[in-house]
Amino acid sequence: MTKQYQFMKPYQFANGAKLQNHVVMAPVTTQSSFFDGTVSDDEVNFYRMRSGVGMIIVEVANINATGKGFEGELSVAEDRFIPGLAKIANAIHSKGSKAVLQIFDAGRKTTKEILRGKQPHSASAVAPHRDPENIPVALTEQEIEKIIKDFGEATRRAIAAGYDGVEIHGANTYLLQQFFSPHSNQRTDKWGGDVYQRMTFAKAVIAEVRKVAELYAQDDFIIGYRFSPEELSKPGITIEDTLKLVDVLSEEPIDYLHSSMGNRKRTSLINKEDNETLNHKILHVIAGRKPLIEVGNVQTPEDVEEALRAGASLVAMGRELLREPNWIEKVKAGDEKSIRYQLSPVDMDLVGLPGGLQRELRTGFLNAMNFTDQKTTSFLNKFGQVEGFGG
Repeated sequence: MTKQYQFMKPYQFANGAKLQNHVVMAPVTTQSSFFDGTVSDDEVNFYRMRSGVGMIIVEVANINATGKGFEGELSVAEDRFIPGLAKIANAIHSKGSKAVLQIFDAGRKTTKEILRGKQPHSASAVAPHRDPENIPVALTEQEIEKIIKDFGEATRRAIAAGYDGVEIHGANTYLLQQFFSPHSNQRTDKWGGDVYQRMTFAKAVIAEVRKVAELYAQDDFIIGYRFSPEELSKPGITIEDTLKLVDVLSEEPIDYLHSSMGNRKRTSLINKEDNETLNHKILHVIAGRKPLIEVGNVQTPEDVEEALRAGASLVAMGRELLREPNWIEKVKAGDEKSIRYQLSPVDMDLVGLPGGLQRELRTGFLNAMNFTDQKTTSFLNKFGQVEGFGG
C-alpha cells in the first residue's frame, strides 16, 4: 500500500505557481556543456530522466563571459544559447516538473586560464584564501551596473527559453556572496560598508530580475535566492550576518529562499558550542514570510517528511537524485524498497550521468556518493574504463 506522504501533495507559491509535490532537485554541476557554454545532449537526457519532482533547479549558467567559473559550464550570456537551454526546459517539463535556471557570476572564484587570459573580478582586489596568488580586479561602479543588467538579460533569456523561474545564486562564494562578505568586500562606496550596505548589490540584482520578469513573464514566474549561511574566512560571513540578510531578503520581491548546505541539520562551523541548527535559526527569522528550501544529506522519504515537519516549505535533493533518477516515481508507485541509496560505479551511464559529472564524482565526491565499491571506482578512475573515458 502506498504511504500518504505530506511531500507528495501539491505546493503553491504565493504568486500562484504550482508544483506537483514538495521535492526539488538541487542544482548539480554536471560540467558537461560544450566549451562555449552550449547545451549538450547528455545534459538534456540527464534532466529528462529526473523529471517528476516538483521543481528542478538547473545548474549555474553564467550571465557573461567574465563570470564563467569552470569548464563545461552552461551559459545564458547571449541569445544564441536560448535554443539549447529550451531543450533542457522542455526535458524537465516532460513529467510535469517546473524548470528554474540558476544564474550567476563567479567573480573571483575562477582563473585567468578559464577566462582565456582575463583577470577575474570581484568586489575588491582581495584574493581568496584558497588561492592567494589569484588577486582579482576590483569592479568599477560602471562594471557593477553592467553586471546587474546582465542578470536581467539572463532572466529575459530564461523566460524566452521556457523556464518557469530563475534562482539568483548568492551562495558558494560566488560574486553575490563576495559582495556580502567582509573578507572580499572592502569597498568604501555605496556597494560596501557595514553588513546592510554589503547587501546593496544583491538587492539591486533582485530588483533588476524582478523588473525583467514583470516585463516578459507571467505573474507566476518564480524568482529564488540561494545563500550560504557561513564562511570560514576571517573576517567572514557569520550566521549573525546571514540572519540579517535573511530578514532583509524576506521583504524583497522574491518567491523563495534556498539555504546551501551539505547537511540540512548542520550547526555552526564557527561556534562549536551552539547546538541549534542553522536552518532552525533561519526559519525563526523568516517567520513565514518566504518559503525556505532546505538541502543537504536528504535521501529517504522519511528525511523529506522530517524536513517539512521542521518548517521547510520545500526539500531539495542532489546526490540522491544522481543515484536514483526515479526516486519520486518509485515513491509514487509504493516501490520504495527498490530506491537506490548506493550507486555502482559501473552504473553511472545507466542512470544518465554526463561524462563531466562522472569525472567529478570519481575524484572529488567519492565518499559523498555512497559508491558500492570504492576499489572499482578507484580502478575506473585510474584506467578510465567507464564508457566515454577510455583511450
